[in-house]
Amino acid sequence: MVLNIHKDHARFRKIVRGKIRQNLKKYISQGELMGRKGKDAVSIPVPQIDIPQFRFGQKQQGGVGQGDGDVGDPVGQGDEPGDGKQAGQGPGEHAIEVEVRLDELAEILGEELALPKIQPRGADKIQTVKDRYTGIRRVGPETLRHFRRTFRAALLRQLASGTYNAADPVIVPTRDDKRYRSWKTEALPHSNAVIIYMMDVSGSMGDEQKEIVRIESFWIDTWLRSQYTGIESRYIIHDATAREVDRDTFFHTRESGGTMISSAYKLCAEIIEQDYPTDQWNIYPFHFSDGDNWSVDDTLLCVELMKNRLLAKVNVFCYGQVESPYGSGQFVKDLREHFAGSDDVITSEIKNKDGIVGSIKEFLGKGK
Repeated sequence: MVLNIHKDHARFRKIVRGKIRQNLKKYISQGELMGRKGKDAVSIPVPQIDIPQFRFGQKQQGGVGQGDGDVGDPVGQGDEPGDGKQAGQGPGEHAIEVEVRLDELAEILGEELALPKIQPRGADKIQTVKDRYTGIRRVGPETLRHFRRTFRAALLRQLASGTYNAADPVIVPTRDDKRYRSWKTEALPHSNAVIIYMMDVSGSMGDEQKEIVRIESFWIDTWLRSQYTGIESRYIIHDATAREVDRDTFFHTRESGGTMISSAYKLCAEIIEQDYPTDQWNIYPFHFSDGDNWSVDDTLLCVELMKNRLLAKVNVFCYGQVESPYGSGQFVKDLREHFAGSDDVITSEIKNKDGIVGSIKEFLGKGK
């Protein structure tokens, strides 16, 4: 019975997984999963799956297969359709919510977008512990009993004592025959990563643009957390000046005034230099803006900061330009001009929520 339950559960999870993959683009573009996120899992609405079954009605009710009928009688004729003004009596369409672990959701995202696994470039000083099976011993819990070793010990004992009967080869292990797996705990270094999010919060970045950034950052977090054991997130907002804030402030601050992108890049470089040694951390800066900058001189300063203080220390630098009716969109053109052919700088233009899927693939598709 237990095995059947496991088989049914595995089959159900497979069906759910297929439904998630089928509707993944909708889940991403609509952003409906953020409010359903828990610590390690997220609730996903999937269409209810009904199992076909027979329903038996009263006998002699007429219809196909019951009672008399003549050739040419209509089949399947039901009640006249209503005009939509009165409440109906039939069941409506319902969706069920299935809890999916974030690591499984990341796996589905990786499969659907063909994202390569990331090869970490550093190991942090923090260590994790892992139990590794290293040998066999005579005592232990039954869950760790080694069947082959136990059978062999029982067989050797019966052969040595002359109780083994080749015509009736029944092997019955005694307590002394039982063998169990033994293990030892090993300390293993694990790779750490930090994501540094930067966003323009000047007046030209409206609520719709920030919602796009919020949705995309959720999926970036989900994927990178599946690739690294330890991960941290830092948040920088800027208009003419930059400052570090918490996650809630990052997504809900709205200011006015000019935009000097270099202020965010300077602060990002200072955070990396102070807190994240490049031989121990994998570093991912993500900057989102509508493409407006204060001046050409400040854009050149951004390029200089990237070349001299950022690119040599990070895995990859990602710039996402969110389309805004008030933004010029010039900054992405300048970056592409100065870093043409470079694998260390990835740029992406996000016109609307439907462009989030393509942007995620552009950012994470190189496996860096």
